[in-house]
Amino acid sequence: MHYKKLLVIFGIGLLAFVLEFAFHLNLWAQILITVVGLLLAFSMTIEMIKTIRSGKYGVDLLAIMAILSTLAVSQYWASLIILLMLVGGDTLEDYAANKAGSELKALLEKAPEQAHLIVSPEEIKDVQLDTVKIGDHLLVKPGEQVPVDGKITKGSGSFDESSLTGESQPVDKHFGSELMSGSINGDSPIEFEATKLATDSQYQKIIRLVKESQNQPAHFVRLADRYAVPFTIVALIISGLAWLISGDPNRFAQVLVVASPCPLILAAPIALVSGMSRTSRNGIIVKNGTAIEKLSLLKAIFFDKTGTITTGELSLDSVEPTPGFDKQTLLQTAASVEQQSNHVLAISLLNYYHGPLLQPEDLSEVTAQGVQAQLRGHQIKAGRIEFVDPQQKLTPTKPTIYVSIDNQYAGKITFLDQVRPEAAQTMADLRNLGIQDLEMLTGDNAETAQLVAQQVNLSKFQAQLLPEDKIKALQNYQLDQRPIAMIGDGVNDAPALATADVGVAMGAKGSSAASESADVVILKDDLSRLSRAIIIAKETMVIAKQSVLIGIFICTALMLIAAVGIIPTIIGALLQEVIDTISILWSLKARHGKTKFN
Repeated sequence: MHYKKLLVIFGIGLLAFVLEFAFHLNLWAQILITVVGLLLAFSMTIEMIKTIRSGKYGVDLLAIMAILSTLAVSQYWASLIILLMLVGGDTLEDYAANKAGSELKALLEKAPEQAHLIVSPEEIKDVQLDTVKIGDHLLVKPGEQVPVDGKITKGSGSFDESSLTGESQPVDKHFGSELMSGSINGDSPIEFEATKLATDSQYQKIIRLVKESQNQPAHFVRLADRYAVPFTIVALIISGLAWLISGDPNRFAQVLVVASPCPLILAAPIALVSGMSRTSRNGIIVKNGTAIEKLSLLKAIFFDKTGTITTGELSLDSVEPTPGFDKQTLLQTAASVEQQSNHVLAISLLNYYHGPLLQPEDLSEVTAQGVQAQLRGHQIKAGRIEFVDPQQKLTPTKPTIYVSIDNQYAGKITFLDQVRPEAAQTMADLRNLGIQDLEMLTGDNAETAQLVAQQVNLSKFQAQLLPEDKIKALQNYQLDQRPIAMIGDGVNDAPALATADVGVAMGAKGSSAASESADVVILKDDLSRLSRAIIIAKETMVIAKQSVLIGIFICTALMLIAAVGIIPTIIGALLQEVIDTISILWSLKARHGKTKFN
C-alpha cells in the first residue's frame, strides 16, 4: 500500500516540477503539493490517533507538524521532500515486515477434506468432512491421515502422531484404541467410529489455537518509537522558543524541517533489513524487523524435543543378547527377518546394520506385533515382547525390537531418538550470550525427556504436553522475563510458535505449518544457527541504535542553528537528506556485522 503512495507522491512532485519550472505555473504547483500534503497529514493524524488508542506511540506527531508548518509558510517544496522521505520510510518498513501472511495455509492445505464412510460391508462412500456425525463408521486407508477423532472398531496398526504430540516413535493401536485426527496411518486399513465432529477434533483444535495465538500479539515498543517522545519534545521546545524569541513563524518551520524524524523512520528499518539479509546468507529467514529486535533481547528460550533438540530419527542404542547368543548373531537375525518390513524400527535397524543378510523363508508379518520367518531351519520372531515371548514380563522404556530363536528369548535391540551433535554446544553458546533460562517442552514421556535433557545439559523440562499445554507454559511466563522464544518443528508446535514473542522453526525437515507460524525459520538442519541468529540480531541492533543516535545528534545541532535563522527552509530540507544519507550508510554496516562465521 505504501509503495503505491510513494509512486503517487513522486508522480505529483514530478508534475509540480514541470508546472513550476517549465510552464511557470507556480500557484498550481503549490496548490497541488499543498492538497497532497494536507491529505497525507490528515491520514497520518487518523493513524496516529488509532496508534495512541492502542497504547503505543511513535514519530507521527513530529512528521505531521513538519508537513503542516512548511505548508503554512508556503515552503511547499520542503514539504514535498518531507513527504517523500516519510512515505519512503513506510515503504521500507513494509518491505521489512512479515510477508508470510498465511500462517494457517499449510495446516489448512494438509487438513483432510473427506472421509471414507462405511455405509455397509459392501459399500464405502466418500463424504465431506463436515457431514461426518458422531457414531459414523469410517475407514482410514494405509498412509492416510485420520480425518476426525475416533475409536478403532476393526483392525490394528501403527500410527505416526509425531506432528501432533511430539512422540518420536509410532504408536501401536488396537481394537478400542483412540485415534487423533491428523495422525498418519501405517500399513493396514483401519475401521473406526467417529467420537467427535470435525470441528472438535484434535487437528482443527490446533488450527484454532494458532488463530487465537496470532490474534494476541505481545506488546513490544520498536526501537524508533522508544526515541520518538524525547526527540519530539526537544524539537518542539527548540522550535517554539525560536518562534517566540524571533516573532517569525518561518523560524518554527525552519527548525521543524531539520527536525523531521526521517533518521528515526529510515535508519532503524534499513539496519533491520540489512540484518535480515545477513541472517538469510547464514541459512536463517527472519520474517520481520520486530523479530530481529526481540531476538536481540531474549531472556528465555523454550525448545521442543523431537526434531529440534533431537534429529527426529531413531538410531540404534544398544544390542542386548541373552546368555548363549552374541550381539552379531542377534543383529543379523533381526535384520534378516525385518528386511522387508516398512515399520520404522525395521527401517532404523537396517540403516544401522550393513552386514550380510540371510534369506528368510515363510516370512509373515502380524500387524502392530512383529514378523516371523524361518532362517536356516530356525524359527525366528522379532517385534513386540508379547508377540516374541509372552512369558517374558518386560516393559520397554525405549523403542525396542525383541527377538526369539526357536521360541527361546534371544535378546533385544533398543533405539533412541538421536540428539543433534551440535545441541549441547548450542546450549552453552546461548548461555554465553546471556540467556540462562533454557527449558524443553515435549509431548514425549518423562523418562525419554530426562535422558535427552541430561545429554544437552538442560536442567529444566516438561514432558507429556499437548499443544495447549505448551501454550499455557509460555503464557504463564512473567512479563518482566520477556521476550521469550519457542523453537519447534512439528504441526503440534505451530500454536506455541505463534504464542511466543519469537517463534523459531526448524524448517529443513520440519512441517511447513511450523514454518508459517514462526517469526524465524532455520533453513539448514543445524540448531547452532539459533545462536548465530541471536548474535546477528544483537549486532544489528547495536548498529541500528548508533545510526538513529547519529541522526538525532546531527538533527539537534541543525535545529539549534536553524533556531537563529541561519538555515532557510528549503536548505533545511536538503540538509535533512544529508542526515538521512549519513544514517543510512551507517545502517548498511549491519549487512556484514562484526562477527565472522565459518
